[in-house]
Amino acid sequence: MSEKDWELFKQKLHVKSGINLNDYKPAQMQRRIGNMMSRHGASGYIDFFGKLEANPKLYKEFIDFLTINVTEFFRTPEKFDELEKTVIPDLLKKSSRLNIWSAGCSIGAEPYSLAIMLNEITPHTKHRILATDLDVEMLAKAKQGSYASNELKNIPPARLNKYFKQTDGIVTINEDMRSRVEFQRHNLLVDKFETGFDLILCRNVVIYFTEEAKDALYRRFFAALKPGGVLFVGGTEAILNFRDMGYTHYLPFFYRKPQ
Repeated sequence: MSEKDWELFKQKLHVKSGINLNDYKPAQMQRRIGNMMSRHGASGYIDFFGKLEANPKLYKEFIDFLTINVTEFFRTPEKFDELEKTVIPDLLKKSSRLNIWSAGCSIGAEPYSLAIMLNEITPHTKHRILATDLDVEMLAKAKQGSYASNELKNIPPARLNKYFKQTDGIVTINEDMRSRVEFQRHNLLVDKFETGFDLILCRNVVIYFTEEAKDALYRRFFAALKPGGVLFVGGTEAILNFRDMGYTHYLPFFYRKPQ
C-alpha cells in the first residue's frame, strides 16, 4: 500500500473525525489498521475509507478500535491504594475541595472510582471531577454508568453493595456518584486545556502517540496543574524526561508540579 494513499487516508480521517494520525506512531498504527482492513476485505487505505464512509457501524467500530476503550474500576489496584492513602490525603492538606481531571476517561470507570474513593475519604465534601474523552459513544455509556462484571472485579463487596445496584444482570452505579462527575468531549491533542487542577489522571491513553505528541501533552498537563498538583500516568508510561518538563518525582508513575 502506497505512502501516498496513507497520507490521503490520514487527511480524510482528520477531516471526518478530528483525529490526527500524524500524532500516532506510524508503524504500530499502520499495522493495527491493516489488520482491520484485512478483516473487512479492503484492498487499500482509500478503499477502506470508502467503506467507513458507507457504513456508520463500521466507522464507529473503527473509532472505538483507534481510541482503545479498555478500562475497569480501580485499574491497577495497588496504584489506587497509593492514591487513596498517600496522594489524595496529601493534596487535601493544601485544598479542602479538589479539582480533578480524568483525561481519556472512556466508559467512566476511572472518574467513578475517584468519586467513590473521595466519598470514603471526605464524605461531606463534593469535589470537582472532570472526565473527558474523544469518543462520544463512550461518554454516553459513561453517563449511563452501567457495567459488566469484569469491569467491576477490583471493587470489594462492601463498596459494590454501597455504590451499585443490580437489575436484570446489569450493574449500575448510583445516582449520587454519577452526579459527582462532569463529562465532556475533549481531544487531548487539539483542544484547549483548563487550568487549576490538583490532580490529573491520564493512564493508558498515550500508548500509540508519538514521542513528540506525548512530550507536548505532558508539558500541557504541567501548565494545567496547580503548583503542588500531581499527574498520574499509566504503568507503561513512565516519563523519563520529567525533570526537563519541570516535574519532580513523587511516587512511581506520579509526578508533581513544584510549589
